[in-house]
Amino acid sequence: MNLFIFGLGYSSCRFLDRFAASFTNIVGTVRSDTARHALRALGCEALLFGPEQTDPAIASHLAKADLLLVSVPPGASADPVLAAFAAPIAESRIRRVIYLSTVGVYGDHGGNWIDETASVVGGQGRRKARIEAEAAWSKVAAGRTTILRLAGIYGPRRNALINLKAGTAHRIVKPGQVFNRIHVDDVATSIAAAVASDKAGTWNICDDEPAPPQDVVAFAAELMGIAPPPEIDFVAADMSEMARSFYQTSNRISSARMKRDLKVQLAYPTYRDGLTALWAAGEGR
Repeated sequence: MNLFIFGLGYSSCRFLDRFAASFTNIVGTVRSDTARHALRALGCEALLFGPEQTDPAIASHLAKADLLLVSVPPGASADPVLAAFAAPIAESRIRRVIYLSTVGVYGDHGGNWIDETASVVGGQGRRKARIEAEAAWSKVAAGRTTILRLAGIYGPRRNALINLKAGTAHRIVKPGQVFNRIHVDDVATSIAAAVASDKAGTWNICDDEPAPPQDVVAFAAELMGIAPPPEIDFVAADMSEMARSFYQTSNRISSARMKRDLKVQLAYPTYRDGLTALWAAGEGR
């Protein structure tokens, strides 16, 4: 099976770390030559794709692809992949498009439990762009698109343990605020399950314990045997607009459909499971 990946980033590279042997040929895109050279170890041919340069070889590789994995986020006005390759993808022999989206498409439900039936109508900024990108992919690859809505991703090199060690962790408190998370290994497992199931549709990819962000930092500090940073009120917190936007919605997101339809068994069903494993592996030391 020939795999093409738009966006060889954190999640897609973890997928290759674990499942590259399942494919006959793997080609993907990066935005810089530095990243391109670093990916040779994964057995993946990397081509440049971005605002500055698009490798002309991409079109020919798309024509040979059986599976397309997309982890490139939408731009302010359009999805950059579809802006460049909508027609070739629509006319291709690709049997399955797996689009990595985000649970950020959902509006605010005040901390209540929601599933894939929750409304994604409306929105603005990044949320609006994601909603439109999901719809565009479902239209271009009609009947062939699997949308995986990912919760906040953490894992090796990206976690509260690393942030505490670096002195960049903050316990920002907004009453009632909860988030779901997902370990990058469980993301990789979910992508593999989507490939194996060959089903079109939309699935939430998230853990089983949505929790306040300050609790995650406090647990990481407990693992490290250090005092957690002081709590900071959300209203007074010095945050970028992007960081602040993550606090606009508070939802408890269900992964029941992922488990039922894709048969995914989470290796790290809670943030405590994930952080404990990462600490045992030497993260943050």
